[in-house]
Amino acid sequence: MTQQVDMWFDSLCPWAWMTSRWLLEVEKVRDVHVDFHVMSLAVLNEGRDLPENYRALMDRAWAPARVALAVQREHPEKLRDYYTAIGTRVHPGEQQPTDETIAAALAEVDLPAELIELGHTDANDDALKASHHEGMDPVGDEVGTPVIRINEMSLFGPVISPAPKGEQAGELFDGFAKLTAYPGFFEAKRTRTVGPIFD
Repeated sequence: MTQQVDMWFDSLCPWAWMTSRWLLEVEKVRDVHVDFHVMSLAVLNEGRDLPENYRALMDRAWAPARVALAVQREHPEKLRDYYTAIGTRVHPGEQQPTDETIAAALAEVDLPAELIELGHTDANDDALKASHHEGMDPVGDEVGTPVIRINEMSLFGPVISPAPKGEQAGELFDGFAKLTAYPGFFEAKRTRTVGPIFD
């Protein structure tokens, strides 16, 4: 039976991008189906005292999250393709998440250009926060993205670099799924020694 996996992402997070690439690789080597959902680093950091440069990034994070939410709500069958299109531009492509970048990603996957307009209004922010909290509430407020839900149990992570390929991706998934399944498991961590490696 196909195993359902849900992942919450913010388009601007390079670590979520790495995890998403791993999960798409897992689909090739395990009987797994991944559904992607939108969370928002801007929502997560609302009201927090942040360094000025990170606050500026959070201000820029609203529009991409709002557009991704619009895709999730209005064209859910295209969310994974849109995430790939915008993420490829922002992460390995090192493009800024401007309207032009978002427009190119929308066009690549045949989504309406007018979705960009939803990035500049708070009209759907209640729905954005609902999607955000669906993913984040089960893991608490001490983490960000990625969040993965397997077997109705959620964990932050894994934070990986580079994303494994082939059977190595499957083996990492097998282990992560076992950790997720144990309700008494809360944390495992070591210091990151590399940044995101987009290979």
